Formats: sequence, C-alpha cells, structure tokens
Amino acid sequence: MNMAYETLKFEVAEQIATITFARPEAANSLSLKMSDELHAAATHCASNANIRAVILTGEGKMFCAGGDVVGFHAQGDGMSEHMRGMTTTLHAAISRFSRMDAPLIIAVNGTAAGAGMSIALTGDIVFAAQSAKFTMAYSKIGFSPDGSSTYFLPRLVGVRKAKELALLNPVLSADEACAMGLITEVVADDELMNTARACALKLAKGPTKAHGEIKRLFADSLSNTMETQMEYETRAIAGLAGNTEDAKKGVAAFVAKEKYEFQGR
Repeated sequence: MNMAYETLKFEVAEQIATITFARPEAANSLSLKMSDELHAAATHCASNANIRAVILTGEGKMFCAGGDVVGFHAQGDGMSEHMRGMTTTLHAAISRFSRMDAPLIIAVNGTAAGAGMSIALTGDIVFAAQSAKFTMAYSKIGFSPDGSSTYFLPRLVGVRKAKELALLNPVLSADEACAMGLITEVVADDELMNTARACALKLAKGPTKAHGEIKRLFADSLSNTMETQMEYETRAIAGLAGNTEDAKKGVAAFVAKEKYEFQGR
C-alpha cells in the first residue's frame, strides 16, 4: 500500500511502513506542508494494526537540514504564526510516533541539523550512516530548539551536555553521536537501509502490543515516582496478560516448549 504525499514518500510492505523525507532539492528541510504530512503519516501508522514497525529516513544526501528557513523568511511579519502552526503538527507527529504500538526505526542517511537532529533523537532505534553528521544549529539563526529535542537530549546525554550541544552547536560525526548515546548504531552508508529493514522486520514479527506498552512505559518513566511507575508496569503487564492473544498464546507455547509466531494482537 502506498499513500500519496507531496513532501514525503510512504510505502507499506511486510507490515513495515517506510516514510521518506522527499524534498532533496531543499535538503529535506521541514516546511509547514511537510509537518502536516508527517502528522498525517504518523496518525495513519498509529491507527492501523497492520503496521507493526515504521522506518523514517531521508531521500538524497541529507536526512533533514532543519526548518525551511527560506520559507520562514518569506512569511515576513507572519513568521511567528507560521512557526506556531508548523510546530503544532510536528509535535503532534512526534507524540504519535512515540506512543504508538509500532516501534519507530530512524535511518539517518546524511546530515541531521536543527529539527532534523531533533527528529532523529525520537526514534526507538536509531541507525546512522557512517557519513552522517548531527548539529542542533537553532541558535545560529536566533531560534531555540523545537521538535522535542529539549525533552530527549537531557535524558540521553544529561543537562550539561545538552546545553553545550544547543548553545555551541558542535557538528558531531556519527561515531561521536553514537559514543554519546544519541543513536543506536553506526553502519556503512551502503548498508544503512538494509540494516534498518532487517531490524524493522524483526520487530514487525514481535508482540506489537507489548512493544507499545514498553514504549509508553519508558516515555513516562523519568516523570514518575518509583511507585507510580511500578503501578503503570502492573497495569501494562496485567493488561497484556488478560487482553492480548500474543501474551496468552506466547505463555502457552513457552510452557509446551513450542514456537509461537506473534500476530500483533
């Protein structure tokens, strides 16, 4: 199944949705249209049980160069309103991706700057091509970060390092980003999509409802007390045990020493 967008490519095969930023002529920079379409794609992925893993990547040499600064400038006095509209749908897309059942695998094929870096940080699993670069870059044009990076960065690298990345805008190599814990793994450029697809296929064959609970538990863990978090753990595991076919049949298969193929239900 393919869906038609102007700024994205969207394909589904083997229960894996692949979303590709498709503005290579503009370095895959984020426009209002792209934000709206990314939100639509995320909502579709979150609403369809047949999608059990999602890959997000970019077309061409860049993953995403950040916001469409030329487009921002063209708004003149309307730039503030334009930014409110764009960040609203971008942030809604990130929320959908973060809390949907299907794991999100991000394949960073090239430079991820500004909003591109912010989006790259949101993946459940993040692979980066050896040639990829990462930089926050917002303050270079007088902006502060968006796209959830002020949420994810402190959690990934600590507040001190997060401030350094946002204030000084160093350009990180893929290896440096990996050493910091910003991404999962660095792979050869020509193996990036094969690696991402292999991971997505493995996840798509897993217990999708359990994956969703795992994602949501981790999303809230640093905001809760230990007792509150453990109560959420109880609700999640009890809900899976009582309400999902995969948990019931998975337990039965384990006891019987049989193999069970998870159905995502």
